[in-house]
Amino acid sequence: MNFIHKYILPKEVDFNAVILKQASVTRKIVSYIQKACFKNDISTLDLITEEVAFARDLKTQNMKQLLDVLITPYDKESIFRIITQLDWIALSVKHFHLEIVEYKLQSLEDYQTIAEKLLDMSNLLENGIGQLPAQNLTLINSNIDQIVELYDQVISACAKASAELLQHNDLVTIIRGKDVILQLKEIAKRIHVAANTLEDMAIKVV
Repeated sequence: MNFIHKYILPKEVDFNAVILKQASVTRKIVSYIQKACFKNDISTLDLITEEVAFARDLKTQNMKQLLDVLITPYDKESIFRIITQLDWIALSVKHFHLEIVEYKLQSLEDYQTIAEKLLDMSNLLENGIGQLPAQNLTLINSNIDQIVELYDQVISACAKASAELLQHNDLVTIIRGKDVILQLKEIAKRIHVAANTLEDMAIKVV
């Protein structure tokens, strides 16, 4: 039986589990922004580098498994999209960290409200993905609706932060701040897009 399972039967991969693992790592990466803003400690962001490297390895591994199997719980295109979009979230956080370092920013407390909403969005995304095996469409849709609402709140908070920046007389400060805010909006956008794919996956299995 082991011979048949190994060499004849199609390879099986628990994509619910591997996608959830990637979502959990992604949520952890986003959490470093919230921690750094809450503590107003930029050094907290240093943890992002190693975690993003791990997340990228996980993405590569998940893609390889996707190419190697014939049978999947969802269509391969949907799995490809969610794996790619989770990777984009991690990369967007990495780019946020890069801007903080290159611009030599000394404070993050102005972005605390935005960071908290981003963490809430990533928590909801992880929780929604965790509901896929149970096919709990009601709960998944509730999570997605909350993500959409939080995305709208992030955009509003970013607009407010941008308006406050314009009160400065220092053009360099304005430019730096605007770039950081744009990157925070990009993280929110990537979580929103991933949530849209999650909704598509949930509908297809019900």
